[in-house]
Amino acid sequence: MFSKDIGIDLGTANVLIHVKGKGVVLDEPSVVAIETTTKRVLAVGEEARRMIGRAPENIVVIRPLRDGVIADFEVTETMLKHFINKVGARSWYSHPRILICAPTNITSVEQKSIREAAERSGAKEVFLEAEPKAAAIGAGMNIFEPSGNMVIDIGGGTTDIAVLSMGDIVTSSSLKVAGDKFDESVMRHIKNKYKLLIGERTAEDIKINIATVRPGGLQREMDIRGRDIVSGLPKTITISSGEVQEALSDTILSIVAAAKTVLEQTPPELSADIIDRGVILTGGGAMLDGLEELLSQELHVPVLVAEDPMHCVVKGTGIMLNNLDKVSKKKF
Repeated sequence: MFSKDIGIDLGTANVLIHVKGKGVVLDEPSVVAIETTTKRVLAVGEEARRMIGRAPENIVVIRPLRDGVIADFEVTETMLKHFINKVGARSWYSHPRILICAPTNITSVEQKSIREAAERSGAKEVFLEAEPKAAAIGAGMNIFEPSGNMVIDIGGGTTDIAVLSMGDIVTSSSLKVAGDKFDESVMRHIKNKYKLLIGERTAEDIKINIATVRPGGLQREMDIRGRDIVSGLPKTITISSGEVQEALSDTILSIVAAAKTVLEQTPPELSADIIDRGVILTGGGAMLDGLEELLSQELHVPVLVAEDPMHCVVKGTGIMLNNLDKVSKKKF
């Protein structure tokens, strides 16, 4: 019989859904396109993402989640309903139990809005879990032993850093510096240096294809097109990995500083475990060239990128679905 338990990684950049017994069945951008006059939803997910920066005035393309939390409640609800229906987890006679992940330091009001959006999208029951906990479980870490495990989950809107032991978070930090801020830093650098305006999608392409965070790391070049601020006309320039490293420097250093703070607040016995086991990197940001080497150098502990870092959180929800009774419905 098909189980109706589903796990959702409700990310700022992407929504991923795990259906119990089926695995990860959906991975789509957290984007919705709406016709402004009729308020009709035209596209959701990948189809809507392709419209970013290219839609006419009567169509607004919305990313309803910002910095890991809901910025537009109604659009988030619409998006969730669409995705839940798409994976066939809801029908007229049954409603799923939903396990949903959120950053560690969100307020009780923000937690309530996530829960309400899930309930109104057709959930029978809603369980909330901390993102770094799901990421650690999805990365294959055994967090239920009395020993220290550290995870750094770099998503689209937030970076969540946590030390876990005996199935729970011991110390943690969540900062609103992640994939979106990397894109903004690249856009700002190109605007300031070349007087060229580029869009979000171009900035993301640069980050994926040629970005490095380590001096002397990746050595690539890329032609990019945008609008010249002075002439207002289209223009093409070539940028290098070294320039992107320079552009990302400050944002990466803020993640390093937060990781150091978490380690400083960690009990000595658990710190010793982390030196043995190392730190696991998860999330899309984990794939930035040179990040594991830079973090290892700055934190003085081994740092490893998880296998399939993009799917660690949603895989973690899938494992947790087997033990839903142990997951809190209340504030974590």
